[in-house]
This record gives sequence, C-alpha cells and structure tokens, in this order.
Amino acid sequence: MKLFDGIRKSLRVLGGESDALRLPLSSDVPKPCRIGLALGGGFARGLAHVGVLKALEGEGIVPDFIAGTSVGAVIGAAYCSGVSAKELEEIASIVRFKDFARYTISRFGLCTNDRMTGFLHRILKVKTFEELRIPLAVTATDFVTGEPVVFTSGDLIDPVRASCAYPGVFLPVGVKGKLMVDGLLGHAVPAQPLKQMGATRVAAIFFGAHWVQKSPRHVLEVIGQCFSIAQANMSCLWQQHADLLIEPDVRAFSFDDFQKALGIVNVGYEAGLKALPTFRAWAAEREAYEKYVRELKQAKATVSSIPIQEPVALA
Repeated sequence: MKLFDGIRKSLRVLGGESDALRLPLSSDVPKPCRIGLALGGGFARGLAHVGVLKALEGEGIVPDFIAGTSVGAVIGAAYCSGVSAKELEEIASIVRFKDFARYTISRFGLCTNDRMTGFLHRILKVKTFEELRIPLAVTATDFVTGEPVVFTSGDLIDPVRASCAYPGVFLPVGVKGKLMVDGLLGHAVPAQPLKQMGATRVAAIFFGAHWVQKSPRHVLEVIGQCFSIAQANMSCLWQQHADLLIEPDVRAFSFDDFQKALGIVNVGYEAGLKALPTFRAWAAEREAYEKYVRELKQAKATVSSIPIQEPVALA
C-alpha cells in the first residue's frame, strides 16, 4: 500500500503543477530575435541618426546591439553610454565643426579631429566599451593593410576618433600602435558586424544622397563626392546583411550643415516613424522568445522541485 500512496502523491503534485509544465510544441517554439541598428557615416547629415533613435525611444524599443561608422560611431557611443535621444538632439543643436576639429598644416590631411577627445569626454557617460548599457561596435580601417577593424572592447575615445578620420580631410589616428582611418572604407554601413555580434534582425541607416548636387565649392567637396560615389557603387556589400533599410531624405542638406541640425534630426525622425511597424514586429518577436525562455526556466525549476517517492518493496 505504501507504494501506491507514493504514486498517488506524485501524481497529485504533477497534476497541480501541470499548468507550469505546459510548453509550446517544438513547431511553435518562437525563434530568438535580437535587434541590431547600423549607423552609417554622413558628417552633418549623420545627425539624422538621432531622429531615428528618437522615434524608437518614443516607442520604448531599445536595440540589443548598435554599430557605428564615422558620425554613426559618435552617436552610437553616446547613446550606448546612456545619453538619451532627447539629450543627443540638444547636443546636435549646438555642436559645430570647431567643437571636434580644427584646420592644420600637414602632409596627411587638412584637419585634425584631436578636439574630439575633449568633446567625447564631455558627452560620454562612460569611457570603455565594457561599461556601455548597449553592446557597441565601432569600425575603422587599418591604413597600412586596408583591413576593416571592428572595436568592441577597451577604451572608447580613440576608436571613435579613428572611425571619423575621413581620408584626406582628417589626419589618420593611431590606435594601439596602428594607423587608422575612417571605417567607411571597410564598413560604410556596419551591418555585418552586427550579425557577428549576434543580431538576428538588422536595421541599417544610410544616406544615399551624394555630397554635392552641383559643381564643387572646394577640395573637401571633391573628396567627399568621390567617396560617396564609391560607397553607392559598393552598397551591395553591406545591404546583404541588412533586413531593413532606412534612408532619411537628406538631399536638402549639405555635408557640413551643422547649423541646420534640428532639421536634419527631424528628417531622421520621420524616416524612423515610417520604419516603426517593422520594429514593432521585431520587438514582438523578441518578447515572445523571452517569454518562452522565462516559462521554460520556470518549468525546469518546477520539475526539479517535485519530490520523488522512493520505491517500496512489496511484502
């Protein structure tokens, strides 16, 4: 009789916990969803990234990963460090070229972005990748080998400076004993690094408009126009890694229109609003998977807590 009493007790426990043990069939198990946001370069036009982040923030959607190139690295580093989209918009409204760069006499470029060190120290809430609230990748290019370089650990400031070292305009930046230039040469829009970080859904923000729409005013526009043409012709290299393309219409703004920052941010915000249905769907996928994982852990904990009756030999 003791054997049957033990069986009945175990059945009652199992019956009482049955709701906790009900899990989806294997065919219904939600797939993991981790959202990545790729922020491409664009100089002043890149301030449109702030508008996209503002649209996502208003919806309560936070990316799992962010990767940035050039100005996208600056904005990505600030946002991942804890600077809100609203705060970024306020910073954008007052920032000017002189705040992060200055003209210089050099064989290697027309300007230096050494002032960016102080600028980043002022706006970043942390100073290393490990302290960021959102994992970040910053891209640069090894000047000697031409290899793309992706920074995800260590100090933030020098990699961000290197990512912004536009060839011919800014002097190359030394990082860990190597000479680096702008990440646009390897990852114009860093969608691929996001996939390598673990993102399953990647939204890529890029600016298809060329630097100038008419005759150039100076050598900076000649350099910029040439690189924008090259980027447009090679866009297929990063687009294959993107699930969503966001292209703010920045044609009305020139590459150095920092004084029109709020207008640029607003253009990005409008583009972000149009992309919200896709982001909402991704966020729903992510929540469904996270809910499944929580329920699975709960079920495992329940099973492990069920008392097992020792078998009793029949007399």
